[in-house]
Order: sequence, then structure tokens, then C-alpha cells
Amino acid sequence: MVQVSTILSLLATSAIAAALPAAAPAPTAAPDLAKRASCTFSGSSGAAAVSKSKASCATIVLSALAVPSGTTLDLTKLTSGTKVIFEGTTTFGYEEWSGPLVSVSGTDITVTGAKGSVLDGNGARWWDGKGSNGGKTKPKFFYAHSLKSSSIVDMTFKDSPVQLMSINSATTLAVTGLTMNNANGASLGHNTDAFDVGSSTGVTISGATIVNQDDCLAVNSGTSITFTGGSCSGGHGLSIGSVGGRSDNTVSDVTISSSTIKDSQNGVRVKTVYGATGTVKGVTYKDITLSGITKYGIVIEQDYENGSPTGTPTTGVPITGLTVQNVKGTVTSSGTNIYILCGSGSCSGWTWSGNSVTGGKKSTACKNIPSGASC
Repeated sequence: MVQVSTILSLLATSAIAAALPAAAPAPTAAPDLAKRASCTFSGSSGAAAVSKSKASCATIVLSALAVPSGTTLDLTKLTSGTKVIFEGTTTFGYEEWSGPLVSVSGTDITVTGAKGSVLDGNGARWWDGKGSNGGKTKPKFFYAHSLKSSSIVDMTFKDSPVQLMSINSATTLAVTGLTMNNANGASLGHNTDAFDVGSSTGVTISGATIVNQDDCLAVNSGTSITFTGGSCSGGHGLSIGSVGGRSDNTVSDVTISSSTIKDSQNGVRVKTVYGATGTVKGVTYKDITLSGITKYGIVIEQDYENGSPTGTPTTGVPITGLTVQNVKGTVTSSGTNIYILCGSGSCSGWTWSGNSVTGGKKSTACKNIPSGASC
């Protein structure tokens, strides 16, 4: 028989439970990338707006953006998986400053130029023939720093004030189909390097079309770097270095292939800094076509100083395991076909085959040419 007191106790407990509020629902997880918004930014307010809102956008569309003077279009620290699309013409206000005009960083980032889009630096406002060596302070254009497992696709740039793309501290980055047209800087543009690569691993640059007034490519440090299918015109050629004098002075496992260099000062170029230390190893140049080269078809020198090589090579940055294969083409009559200036014993283990550079002078100043190579 159930006691009356027990029944009363159960009834009281039920009443209390009914009076209590329902348990709070479990917190909702933050939305993942697939659920975030696609955001479009445009005009003169777009740069500031994207800087504030970038973390909440799965896709960032930058349409006819007008970036104010002295301002970086800040696309750094993007959420993993973000896609950035440039549409129309992106312009930048004028100010004497060092830039950059655009900066991008993050993991699994894709930056794409829509058909017909262009980032116009209007570099003529800064060009004075002095580049980054004096005169007006000029902004660098595009920082691809600390990008990991990312890609930059079909971007078009015009009239960069000085250096175009700085690739630094990048890991597994693919740059595909980039166009740089700095033809308007032929007389006063200077130091308008297309790609400066430093302290990066696994960078592949393919199908680039470059018209500029300095190195088409300069690998200053890094490993597992590839440049292929490129067209370079008007500049200083496809370069390793200058190597030395920086915090990172190691270049290894670089392949530069299937590319053309025309109407440029140099073709194939390896330069190490006079009196510095470092390493250049495992660099390959293969299937490079030259035409209209005015200074050196192939130049490998261990005496580099900015603007004025010393003529005296030093041995602190050895060049080992270099392959130069099927580099062919012409140098103007005032230029030199091949110039090799190595320190004693600091160039070794080279492979040299199938090269034919003609039209210019034969150098009488080559020194310490490694076995198998010719000058």
C-alpha cells in the first residue's frame, strides 16, 4: 500500500519541475566558410569596408575599387578558404610612400582577376628614372606574403610604380597567367621587377607575360621554386639573386624553363653579392629562348654590387649544381654572348649542354670557368 506521504512528495516534485524554465539550448557552432556570405566592395569606400568585413566573407568581390592615397588594400589574415575576385579597374590614389598598394595573406586563399579586370598603378605619377634608389618615394605594388597552399590566377597589372609582386614567406603558392604591362615606363620606369621571391618554399609561377624595366624574376632566397612558360620583355632577364647580404641567403632547387626573353638587358642571370656569404645550389635553366639581348645573353657573376659590379669575384656564395641547358638565341652586336666570373673553386658541379648564344662579342674577362661550361 502506497503511503499518503509518498504520494504527496511525488506531486510536489512534479509541480516544482513543471515550474522550472526549460533548459537553454546548446550553443550554435560558428558558421563554417561554406555558410558565410559573398560580399562585394566598390568605389572609394570599398578598401576600408573590406578591411573591416573580410573575416565574414567567403567570397570577396572587389569591383572597380578606388583605393585612397597612402592606403594598403588590406587582404591580410583572410579566413582559410577565402576567394578574392577583382573586377573592372582597380585604381590607387597618389602619395609618396613605400606601400604596398595591395597585401594578401592566409591559407587556402584564391585570388583571381575576372576577365577584363586590371589593377592600374598609374606609375607615371612616380616615375623619375630613379626607381627605389632615390627621387620620389614609390609604393611597391603587391605583397603575397605568408600565403600557404594558395593561388593567384589571371591577374593583370599595369604601370607599377616600382617592384610589382613580392613573394615572401610563402609555402605552396601557384601564380598562374599573370600579366604585367609596364610598357609606358620604358623611359622613366626603374626597378620595376615583376617577381621578387624570398624565404619561400614550393612557389610555381607559370604562364606569366611581363613587360617591365628590371628583373622578370629575381629569386633572392628560397627552395623548390619553379618559373615556366613565361614571356619577359624590356627588363633585366630571369635572375637568381642577387644572393647575399640579407637575413636569408640560401637558394636551392630552382627550375626556370620553357620561357622567352626578348629586348632585355640580360637573358639568363645568376648574381651573388661581392664579399657576402650564402649558397646557390641546384638551379636549372632549361629551354630558354633569347632575342634582342643588349648586355649579356648568359651572365653568371660573383662580384655583384647594386649598379656597379666590382670585377673581382668573391667565394662566399658558392654556385654549385648549376644546369644550363638549351639556352639559345641572339645578342645585339654591342652585347656579350656569355660572361662567367667565378671565384677560385666557388663554382662547381655544373652541367652545360645544348647552349647557343650568338650575335654579340665573346668575353675576354671570364674567370674560373667550371669544367664543362664555356664562355
